[in-house]
Amino acid sequence: MSATETAWRPRHNPWLIALVVTLAAFMEVLDTTIVNVSLPHIAGSLSSSYDNATWALTSYLIANGIVLTVSGWLASRIGRKRYFLICVIMFTVTSLLCGLSQNLPQLIVFRLLQGLFGGGLQPNQQSIILDTFPPARRGAAFGITAIATVVAPILGPTVGGIITDDLSWRWVFFLNVPVGIIAAFAIAALVEDPPWARARRRTVDFIGFSLITLGLGSLQIVLDRGEDVDWFSSPLIRGMALAAAVGLLGAVTWLLSARRPVVNLFVLGNRDFAVGSLMISVMAIVLYSSAVLIPQISQTVLGYDATHAGLILSPGGFAVVLLIPLVGRLMKAAQTRVLVATGFTIMGFAFVYSSRVSPDVSFGTLVMMRAAQAAGLAFLFVPISTAAYATMPREAQADATALFTLFRNLFGSIGISISTALVTARTQIHSGYLSRFDTPLHAPFRVLQAQYIRAIEALGQSSGAAHRVAVGRLYQVLRTQASVSAYVDVFMLCALLAFAAVPLAFLFSATKRSAVPAAEAA
Repeated sequence: MSATETAWRPRHNPWLIALVVTLAAFMEVLDTTIVNVSLPHIAGSLSSSYDNATWALTSYLIANGIVLTVSGWLASRIGRKRYFLICVIMFTVTSLLCGLSQNLPQLIVFRLLQGLFGGGLQPNQQSIILDTFPPARRGAAFGITAIATVVAPILGPTVGGIITDDLSWRWVFFLNVPVGIIAAFAIAALVEDPPWARARRRTVDFIGFSLITLGLGSLQIVLDRGEDVDWFSSPLIRGMALAAAVGLLGAVTWLLSARRPVVNLFVLGNRDFAVGSLMISVMAIVLYSSAVLIPQISQTVLGYDATHAGLILSPGGFAVVLLIPLVGRLMKAAQTRVLVATGFTIMGFAFVYSSRVSPDVSFGTLVMMRAAQAAGLAFLFVPISTAAYATMPREAQADATALFTLFRNLFGSIGISISTALVTARTQIHSGYLSRFDTPLHAPFRVLQAQYIRAIEALGQSSGAAHRVAVGRLYQVLRTQASVSAYVDVFMLCALLAFAAVPLAFLFSATKRSAVPAAEAA
């Protein structure tokens, strides 16, 4: 590395740079969850079924996942600042077009384009922060990044629910326009490319890019649509699963043997980065699963509307924001791996606490359950990110950030798919178990049925009608109890996953990440 590159420092305030690039990433991450609660409204407004409307979400995730892997290559080809600015501008334009869509095909196409440009924001944001801050200050800088990565998915359903209920689903997309304009002007004025991140010619790896597109695109369809069409009983899912296996295995084989691959998988040979990728994958599974499960149980079982279901998550987001500065201070005194182990321990006990959910759980208790989960997340993202890049050479950071973000998003999608599928499967199992007691031969059932009949007859119903209504009510009670028991099972599985990650955290190097690593100092 030349003396000019070693001495390079940004001309503007690093914290201001971190703020503006995080604003752009926050906008993109928010869009991965803000649309979820708006899908029924989108389907009704565009005269489509809910099943077809979910393609507005699927198309975005497919394009986003594909671009994540090649964002490092595109940044080196175009120039990182230029590529980042193009992504911000075009993400803003496609957001406007999404809001103006007159039919579902238009919305799907514009969401696909939105995902293509949005996929370049997160990894390049992390690359900019890595180069803007020296290693000793990266922990604090990643605290700002955590706002985009952890808080945005939590606030997405809340913001989406409020906007959709009070305005229109179109404003979910229009919201990005003023934010994108501000971010674009600020990035153009403040961000600059260091010498090692400026545009340089690189050959186009068409084979690697094609295999990645086939593998990740097919896998995302399997994950996002599998639950809706009963997984492998559907010819579509079987075909997509086969295509995903061929694409991903072919991509790994090609990328490991090609002279100039579109993304360098050998960065995973760095021990801290490999461990960090594993830890961020586990964190993503738990983060995205929990962000879906609690709003889901509150809406489908407890009868909350979209706004109140989203509001359950909001205090958890504020808890993360409040705890991140504390974690930054602790990183100066404690080993990173200890903090990561602490975060997963807190999260494990939080899910054990969440497993106490019941059909009559209060709004406040649900808020406390989510806040406890978020407290664990605050101890994870910043330490994991800081440790993962601590010993990564500068020339490999673009590929590393692309893979790191890909692992987080991919395993987040896997977590959502598995958790929702498990809720469905466990509900059926618990329904079968409880139905054995749903019979007049079971004394508690007879007592409860008699109570229901007397209460309904007191309202003026005939004996026969009261009996029919009572049986229907008892069936609803059985289904509710089966559903709640299913959520309890999934919460306990999340707790076991979090506890299993605790010993793995000690695979990180035994250093404090606030200090400059020896390799970087040299």
